[in-house]
Amino acid sequence: MRQTKKRKIREGNPAVTVLLYVLAGLAAFVTLYPMYYVLILSLSEPEFAATMKVYVLPKGFNLDAYTALVRDTKMWRAYANTFLYVIPNTILMVLTSTVVAYGLNYKKLIGRKWLTMYLLIPMYFSGGFITSFLLILKLGLYDNPLSQIIPSCFSIWNIILVRSYFRTIPDSLSEAAKIDGAGVMQVLANVFIPLGKPIFAVIAVYTIVGTWNSWFRASIYLPHTEWQPLQLYLRRILVEASASATDNLDLDVLEQLLKKQMSGVQLKYAMIIFTSLPVLCTYPFFQKYFVKGMVMGSLKE
Repeated sequence: MRQTKKRKIREGNPAVTVLLYVLAGLAAFVTLYPMYYVLILSLSEPEFAATMKVYVLPKGFNLDAYTALVRDTKMWRAYANTFLYVIPNTILMVLTSTVVAYGLNYKKLIGRKWLTMYLLIPMYFSGGFITSFLLILKLGLYDNPLSQIIPSCFSIWNIILVRSYFRTIPDSLSEAAKIDGAGVMQVLANVFIPLGKPIFAVIAVYTIVGTWNSWFRASIYLPHTEWQPLQLYLRRILVEASASATDNLDLDVLEQLLKKQMSGVQLKYAMIIFTSLPVLCTYPFFQKYFVKGMVMGSLKE
């Protein structure tokens, strides 16, 4: 009988490889071009930036917008406020997620299943914004920078994510540490924390990006601009129709802008780039842990 050869998909097929590269290139282009477009508009001459007809390279070269931003003391104060919220939030989020997840992963913990269920309920059902606002008032945190730190340094979702990752760590490592005389906290410090760097990187990135982009809570709990974060300052410039891009700048900066006849549109684009750079620079430092933590933290529940 005539034997028919089965068609097999060969690994490393050139056509498939080219197709994957094309798709990856398109995804990268769609992701990166909007930010690049804003960058070239911020560097172009004001008259070209106002028309938005700049697509590949900047038309002219103008750094007046960045010069004005560097001289804007209000923006630097908002920058400092954002770092004031990002750093403690990230540290506390990783700390609380680790401690609670380790406790829920401890097999001898009495009522462990009930505690897990108790945590899952508020993750899906909350008391709403009014109850949160009343709680902030009763705690004396209204118009206080701690209102941006204390309520957001704890996340049930992150606890579940860390606990799922801890379950992928073999029990033999904990047992070996206990045989050597390690206590409960020593097992956490010497076994789980060193092996949990990937999931900690995931939690840190989530917290940094979330806190950096947060503005709504600050708009409610911080009525005065003294403690408001950078994103709320940016929102006042970009969104509120009642104020132009130059209304929030210092007087000396405004005079400089009027002298050079700089476009307010160009200033908006420059500020988008200026405020996005720190959080964009965060990813390379966590990249080697991020993918591993995302995969391992979702494998076992």
